[in-house]
Amino acid sequence: MENKATIFDFQAEVGLTKQLGGLKATEELIELCHIDKDKYVLDVGCGVGVTPCYLAKRHGCRVVGVDIRDRMIDRSKERANKESIEDRVEFRVADAQDLPFEDDLFDAVICESVLAMVPDKPKAMHEYVRVTKPGGFVGLNESTWIKTPPPVEVVEWVGQDLSGNAQFLSADGWVGLLQGAGLREIVVRTYEIDTRNEAREILRRYGCRGMLGVLGRTLSLYARSPAYRRFVKEEREEGVTPENLDEYFGYGLYVGSK
Repeated sequence: MENKATIFDFQAEVGLTKQLGGLKATEELIELCHIDKDKYVLDVGCGVGVTPCYLAKRHGCRVVGVDIRDRMIDRSKERANKESIEDRVEFRVADAQDLPFEDDLFDAVICESVLAMVPDKPKAMHEYVRVTKPGGFVGLNESTWIKTPPPVEVVEWVGQDLSGNAQFLSADGWVGLLQGAGLREIVVRTYEIDTRNEAREILRRYGCRGMLGVLGRTLSLYARSPAYRRFVKEEREEGVTPENLDEYFGYGLYVGSK
C-alpha cells in the first residue's frame, strides 16, 4: 500500500468500486446483452465483485469475474461468500489483454469503466470477442467525451482520480473499437452525468449496511495509511468540479453481437 499506491488499491482496501450510471447502467447493460439465468457471463475488471454477485443473485446466471489486482479478487470472493452464491460465481486474477479462457466460451462479456484504463484497447477488445460464443454479446459501459475537444481543465479534473492512466474516447471512438474487433449490430446509448444521481446509485448498489462498512474501512485506512492521507490531501487540492463538466463528459453503453 505504501509504494506507488493508486486509487484502485485504496478502493480494494475499502471495498468500493464504481462506474458512471451505477446500478441503473448495469441493469441496462444486462438487458442489452440479453443476460438471463441460462447465460454464462464474464465480467472483465470486476473490481470488488458487485456486478458478478448481482448477476448471480438477481438473474441466476453463472458468472466469472476477473481483475488484474489480487486484492480486488480477495474482496470479490469475500462478497460471494457473504451472499452465499459461491456456487454460481468464480473469481480469477487476469489481464484484460490476455484472458485465460478458451475461444467461444461465454454467452456475454461485459466491462464496466475498465477499458479506458487498458493500455492496448484493440487487443483487449479482440480478447473479449474471442472468448464470446458466436451469437453472443460484448457490452461496455465506458466514460465518454460527449463533446470534443474538451477543455484542459475538464480533462485534468476527470483524470485526477486515475493516476493519469485513463484514456477516454468519444462515442465514435468506442464504436470504432467494437467494429474493429468484428462485432456487428452495435447499439449505442450515451448519457450526461448527474452528480446527485451518481451518489444515489452508489447507495442503491451497496445499500445502507454496505456503505456503513465502506465508511468504517475508509476511516480505518485513513488512520493507518500515510499514503492514503496524502492521496486525500491531493484530491482536496485539485479544486472544485468544473462548471462545464457535464457539457463535455458523460458515459456510454456500447453493445455488439459476435
